[in-house]
Amino acid sequence: MEDLAARVLAGDQRGLSRGISVVERGAADAVELMSLVDGATGRAYTVGITGPPGAGKSTIVDRLTELLRKQGLTVGIVAVDPTSPFSGGALLGDRIRMQRHYLDPGVFIRSIATRGQAGGLPRVMKSVVRLLDAAGRDVILVETVGVGQTELGIMGVADSVVVVLMPESGDAVQALKAGVMEIADVYLVNKADRPGANQVSAAITSMLHLGAATPQWVTPVILTQAEAGEGIPEVWARLQEHREHLAASGGLRERRQERRRQEFLETVEEEVQRQLRERVRDDSKLGEMLESVAGGEAEPLAAAREFLATGQVLRWGKE
Repeated sequence: MEDLAARVLAGDQRGLSRGISVVERGAADAVELMSLVDGATGRAYTVGITGPPGAGKSTIVDRLTELLRKQGLTVGIVAVDPTSPFSGGALLGDRIRMQRHYLDPGVFIRSIATRGQAGGLPRVMKSVVRLLDAAGRDVILVETVGVGQTELGIMGVADSVVVVLMPESGDAVQALKAGVMEIADVYLVNKADRPGANQVSAAITSMLHLGAATPQWVTPVILTQAEAGEGIPEVWARLQEHREHLAASGGLRERRQERRRQEFLETVEEEVQRQLRERVRDDSKLGEMLESVAGGEAEPLAAAREFLATGQVLRWGKE
């Protein structure tokens, strides 16, 4: 893994691609790889792009990438795509839409399959973003799959979150339902040439004013026409302002520290679940308990608490 880690740290495209594949497989090699590159992380700025399907997220990512490259910044793009029911891989729709950047060595594009994970954002995404960071990308753009409402999980990945809405679909109401008031750092009303765009923008602005009495950051609402590239420079300008605000207030460090804490806890939870599934197969006592629950002889909640009280979960790793 040392050779692969060196290639990742050198920004080698093929090495980076292979490193992401190692992390996606979740093998023991992934632990060694991430340990070797972790010290080089913390330099890239990560922007999450989320919103309902059809809002134009991929087009916005494409246009932002074009703008960033003109400014001489390197870009990493992670597009979360639905899982193929046949191969289990990503459907690659976003990479097709961004194909004009493929020959640019300053742009790295990768699709990650959801693999059925709730919220449309797989846990492995955090490791993929850290690999791109270690590889020296200046800006990392993460586009969520879009599952009908915006995914709150993007907060666990991005420094700044952009929520993309559009007119004619009641997205302002859906935004409130999904709790986006708390996660959006920048609002975009895309396809602003359509009727109702100004009304949606005004509605979101009004709702924001009803929020915190003295917000530290006033969330901007920007009208864009991503297909034509209109409004994209303003989007990047507001993102830079948000980054500066976070850096000055200490919020950037706090967000990144909290992400690392959450990644640790999620990984522990995932490992405990894996070990529990193995024990279900191999531990006769646990199997008997499950059968008694299934047969109605034991109440599920009480049986689970009794099992946890034995401390077996904590002793598994010592065997």
